[in-house]
Amino acid sequence: MPYTSLRQAVDALDAVGQLVRVEEQVDPRLEMAEIQRRVFRAGGPAIYFANVRGCRFPMVSNLFGTMDRMRFLFRDSLEALSRLVRLQVDPMDLVRRPKLYLNSPLHAWNARPRKVRKAAVWANQTTVDQLPQLVSWPDDGGAYVTLPQVYSEDPDSPGPNGLNLGGSNLGRSNLGMYRVQLSGGQYETNREVGLHYQIHRGIGAHHAAAIRRGERLPVNVFVGGTPAMSVAAVMPMPEGISELTFAGILARRRIPMACRPGELPVYADADFCICGHIEPQRLLPEGPFGDHLGYYSLAHDFPVMTVDRVYHRNDAIWPFTVVGRPPQEDTMFGQLIHELVGPAIEKTLPGVHAIHAVDAAGVHPLLLAVGSERYVPYEPDRHPRELLTQANAILGQGQLSLAKFLLIAAAEDDRELDVYKVEDFLRHVLVRADWNRDLHFQTCTTIDTLDYSGTALNEGSKLVIAAAGPAIRALPTEPASDLRVPERLGFKRPMMAPPGVLVLQGPSFAVDDRAVERLAQSFSTDDTINRHPLIVVVDDSRAASRTLDDLLWTTFTRSDPARDVYGIGSFVDNKHWGARGSLLIDARTKPHHAPPLLEDPEVSQRVDELAARGGPLRGII
Repeated sequence: MPYTSLRQAVDALDAVGQLVRVEEQVDPRLEMAEIQRRVFRAGGPAIYFANVRGCRFPMVSNLFGTMDRMRFLFRDSLEALSRLVRLQVDPMDLVRRPKLYLNSPLHAWNARPRKVRKAAVWANQTTVDQLPQLVSWPDDGGAYVTLPQVYSEDPDSPGPNGLNLGGSNLGRSNLGMYRVQLSGGQYETNREVGLHYQIHRGIGAHHAAAIRRGERLPVNVFVGGTPAMSVAAVMPMPEGISELTFAGILARRRIPMACRPGELPVYADADFCICGHIEPQRLLPEGPFGDHLGYYSLAHDFPVMTVDRVYHRNDAIWPFTVVGRPPQEDTMFGQLIHELVGPAIEKTLPGVHAIHAVDAAGVHPLLLAVGSERYVPYEPDRHPRELLTQANAILGQGQLSLAKFLLIAAAEDDRELDVYKVEDFLRHVLVRADWNRDLHFQTCTTIDTLDYSGTALNEGSKLVIAAAGPAIRALPTEPASDLRVPERLGFKRPMMAPPGVLVLQGPSFAVDDRAVERLAQSFSTDDTINRHPLIVVVDDSRAASRTLDDLLWTTFTRSDPARDVYGIGSFVDNKHWGARGSLLIDARTKPHHAPPLLEDPEVSQRVDELAARGGPLRGII
């Protein structure tokens, strides 16, 4: 059934045993977040916190914590959405000409938002300090909204395209999940909140237009409502197409937008709405915040939202999630996006068969892709040509442009190659990649805002590794028996994980550190170490090689290609950098990196005590 409110969805999960209600008082500062992380790791249910310390509103988390729960919440619409993607239906065509699709299973009419005069969310007004003050990690700079739906419209398109509702243009709107800092820092209590959006986000284009026009940008932050709105806020919709169209199809109900003259529309079914605006050049430090790479994103200047009004509906529930080192609940959003969007990749990017943003590596730091190598099919010594064209196309596509390492392989070499079988994919690349020719760098470019491995905020480099043709080497599964490690340089404890990847423990990073460069220079291309095509230097080789996820996280969140990739027998030929021997990645912790996320031992003990007292969380946390 279509959910017209978050409470309906919560009650539906409760009815099928997919939700537990916690009546004991729980603190939104750190305690709730730790409970959420533990329940998610256990594959547990959604959690309804009925008694929130210091707040009169109940809170709910882990709504999207398993794919089974996602499929239950959207059981009546996922297949229709998948069919829309497979048919390559233009979402805006659904909005403009819904009657053409009335006999299809796409529920096309629901793609068109509807104007309403009343809104459940307008029932009550409150202030920011009365909202739940969720703090997820000990060094967070304040309380945050972690499942916001941030709504803005294009200042350059006031709405003449037939979707003009009370002066607004829903068809040119953007709905994004950009974190919102409610307290702390230099914000004026109840008057200002921080609005952090990462590079290459839809609201950025709206903000740029407002700055150019010298105008304030109206912004509304919705919290709650149908779960479809939260999913829509993270969907990579094409630029210029509103996420409200997707939300309506997923919710199987036209999204009701309440409009008053001269005001930005409000999502009528939201549980909460913070209404305000961004002044053209007003910035304040936002953060720190424990983010999804597993580190704190530090305090930086970001836009300030001036709060005009705060609304909430009767019986409002505050939904939240917690991010941190993956996997966390937001991992499920990525899986759902893959299920829905994956089939469209080949039509969106010709020749590209599959793409995987690797969650364990922090999503944007590592992309795996399968492409085609058809440019010179008669060539006896086949090597990457078309793959490089496809790699450039991938790195020019929306949020994929934030990728730092892109590994792309040719489907012609293995028709069963699967980007989601990460270890098999790495093995496929490592047996084929020729470090003399297959490394392609982009320097002085953009990377993810949350990634601190680069040269500055939003700045770093990229490396494409393209692999095509027959295998050129066998991969060792153990360190070579005659391997010599230069302990005099501070390197020790060689470990293998996975085949072909040698993990070395290096000395602690120092200012003007050249340890890994010296390590590479200490070997010749004839040395035994070159049997291992990839060498990763870390702070703790045992911890980094414990599991594949540990290796991926350590390697790709702690390295920037241009400054941290070295090679044995490295050279520059016509400005192309290559290596005649092994490739080395310096993945040690460095002074410019952000600190990793660690839980508070006292809070952990309190949560242990809560579980020991019994109740619905016993046996889960």
